[in-house]
Parts: sequence; structure tokens; C-alpha cells
Amino acid sequence: MPATLDRFSRPLTDLRISVTDRCNLRCPYCMPREVFGPGFSFMARDELLTFEEIARVCRVLARLGVSKIRLTGGEPLLRRELEQLVAMLATIDGIDDIALTTNGTLLASKARVLKQAGLRRVTVSLDALDEGVVRAMSDSRVSLASVLRGIESASNAGLAPVKVNTVVRRGVNDHCVLSIAEHFRHRPETLRFIEYMDVGTTNGWQPGEVVPASELIAAIAQRWPLEGLAPTRDGEVATRYRYRDGAGEIGFIQSVSRPFCGECTRARMSAEGKLYTCLFATRGCDVRAMLRGGLGDRALEEELRRTWQDRADRYSAERFAVDGRTETSLGAAAPKIEMSYIGG
Repeated sequence: MPATLDRFSRPLTDLRISVTDRCNLRCPYCMPREVFGPGFSFMARDELLTFEEIARVCRVLARLGVSKIRLTGGEPLLRRELEQLVAMLATIDGIDDIALTTNGTLLASKARVLKQAGLRRVTVSLDALDEGVVRAMSDSRVSLASVLRGIESASNAGLAPVKVNTVVRRGVNDHCVLSIAEHFRHRPETLRFIEYMDVGTTNGWQPGEVVPASELIAAIAQRWPLEGLAPTRDGEVATRYRYRDGAGEIGFIQSVSRPFCGECTRARMSAEGKLYTCLFATRGCDVRAMLRGGLGDRALEEELRRTWQDRADRYSAERFAVDGRTETSLGAAAPKIEMSYIGG
């Protein structure tokens, strides 16, 4: 079947699915506690897509070209019996890669059963190796040891190579970059540094808090010389390097300083079943209403095809408009969807 292309001829190949809007951490760059505090109303269970509904949407999207699925949240391991969903997705023709993004706190007890169900890969968020910095960046009394156990368990279960994502904020954890890089040298996991992004509308993002990847690369290369690696596939978001001394691979995601909108092939579906065509979207296609309104698969396929074909998103590439004197953030007044609803 021909690829489904958007207005910039970008094919639809990847789907990120948020299975819950809940999380056991309160990272300020994603779910700041002053917004997502004790009084915040999370979705009721009947508002979430069921596993059967998720699988149905994935079967339809596989016919449009989706071959890779990533389960996210919130924290996806808070969704009960998530391995049942993985097993359902693993049977869909055309889906050849199922991955998971997690904060790692619950991973140690779930890694093996998820692998047995059909999960292939896992990405763990870890912003430092200093317990105090980790707790400050998560605004929670998270156990660093539990996250490291989760990473180890995932590697041992065969969910490899495990990717470890570190969001870097200037003045918060930028002083921890070399220590976390040193920890993951000579290990099977792949460490990736991510520029702090202006996701959602509640994290108080400021451009001055972004540490450009070029700065990180220079600092690491000064300590341990690096050499560039070619992309492994079209649409790969990380710029890859390897240590010249053979200590492994490291990556950098430069979504602020070097946007990759031109190669973006991802759609995202929120926990309540809205399909978004950009991480920085302001509105989504209500798939849940279609599913529960009795729409057949053929009609659903056409609606989703039309949604992707109408896509013209390139927010990161257009983030700054230059008027000859100043740079101003585009879309600052638009209510972008929060990352905790559609994953990163």
C-alpha cells in the first residue's frame, strides 16, 4: 500500500500512544506540582481508551503505514496489566517494533513480562546520578536506586539496547552531564541528552534554560573524544556519536537548536483517544468519539488518512520569528497540549 503522506510529503510510520495521564513523579518540565497537585482531576477510567480500542486504532493505522509503536504516558507502567496491550499489539500485521518510555521506577518488576509479551525496546528517563538532583528534577522522593535497577532489569530481560534520556536544564542539572556520561560509558545502554523543550503551557519554559547540544558535545568531547555516526534509519531524531576509545555510543536530541520537523514521521494519541500530529499541537482528532459512535474500520481509516494528509505541522522549525531586532516565540499564546497527555 502506498505511504500516507502529509502536506510536506512526510510519511506516517510512527505512533506514540499515551495509555494514562497519571504519573508517580512531578517533574517541573512535564507535570509541575503547582498544576498537577492533590486537587487535580485526572481522567476517569471510562474516559481512557480500552486496550481493545487502542489495538483497533493501531490495526487501522498499520494500513496507513505505521510500523513502530511507542507506549508512553504519564507513566505507562501505572496502567494495570500493560503487558496485555503489548501482546495484542504484537499480533498486528505490519507492526514490527513496540517500545516503551518510562521513568523506570516500576520497571524492575515488569521488564521480563513485558519482553515476553512482545515489547522490543525501552527508554528510561534519568536526569542525573545525584540523588538530590534527581529528586529536585522530579519534585518527588524518587529512589535513584530503583531507576537503576529498572535499567539493569530491562537490559537483562533483552529489551536492548536500553536508551537512557537525560533532559538538560541550565542551572539545574547541567553540572551533572559529565558524571552521567561517565557512568554509561562501557555499558550496554545508550545515553541521550535532550534539549529542554517548550512543551505544553505549564512548565514556564525560558530559552535561557536550554543548553544547546553543541555545548554538551564540546564538553564531552573535550573529556572523551567523539566521532559522528550515520543515522540508522530515516527520521531518526538523535544525532549519534561514539567514543573513540571504544566506550560505546552517545546521542543528542536537538529539537530546539536544530529542529528535525522536516523528517518527523510521528503521530501521537492521547490517553482519552485524541490523535495529534505534533508534540506541540493545540488540538487533536477525536478518535474515541469515532470508535464509540459506531464508525466502521473503513470510515475510520479514511478519517485518519485525511488527518495525516492535512498535516502541515513544523512548530520547532518555526519556533522563533525574527523581525530584524528580536526573536519571539511563535504560538506562545496558543494552548498547546501538555506532554503528560501525549508523551514525549
